Amino acid sequence: MSYRNRTAALASAAALAGSAVLIAAPSARAEVVDVNYQCKTPIGDKSAVSPIDIKGVKSGSGYRITMSWQKGVSSSPVELGKGAMTPSATIALGGADSGTLTVTGPANDAAIPANTPIKINDLSGTYTPKKSGEVTFTAGVLTIKALGTTTTCTPTNDPGASLTLDVTAASGGGATGSTQGGGSNPGSGSGDELPQTGPEDSAVALGTLGGTVLLAGAAGALWLTRRHRTARVRH
Repeated sequence: MSYRNRTAALASAAALAGSAVLIAAPSARAEVVDVNYQCKTPIGDKSAVSPIDIKGVKSGSGYRITMSWQKGVSSSPVELGKGAMTPSATIALGGADSGTLTVTGPANDAAIPANTPIKINDLSGTYTPKKSGEVTFTAGVLTIKALGTTTTCTPTNDPGASLTLDVTAASGGGATGSTQGGGSNPGSGSGDELPQTGPEDSAVALGTLGGTVLLAGAAGALWLTRRHRTARVRH
């Protein structure tokens, strides 16, 4: 192979490597969705609309899913002291997967005044893909336990998905991730959790890596070309 052909092959290989990295970047779509909750409480029915945000962060062979409420839902006729209220919720899976994911969180860290909308802390759980493809995550039933009572809030407006992930089934993946979630605070992530706020950050990082590979390949080709020219001048 001539020197010129070797240089061209090197540049092409670098370009293909960068393209492969870019193609491998995970795709995700997220949006805040208004959810109209109808709540069954010990003192009667109540309703509230809260914007719901769901994010996913790659963690090992699965994803750490976090569900956030931007407004409070339901209320209590009496003050709820610190630690008196414990929330949990389900997230409906759609698209390539099905079932529900349970997300949980800590009890309230401050007292909640009487007749005040109850602000739900972020809830999280671990989702392990059972099938490959696009999976949607939609707000499901919210459960609030306080002072020995249980309040259930069900979406009634058929909300759309708050998150869509393009996932790859984990080898040997079971039903654990799609039927139950972890109960730890999302702020105290495990060691294998990536330091990002969502999968879109992963795409940016991988895109940057792809660009770096392309630049490195081009620089190497330029260096070899200059070296070859210098050698020809010396001879």
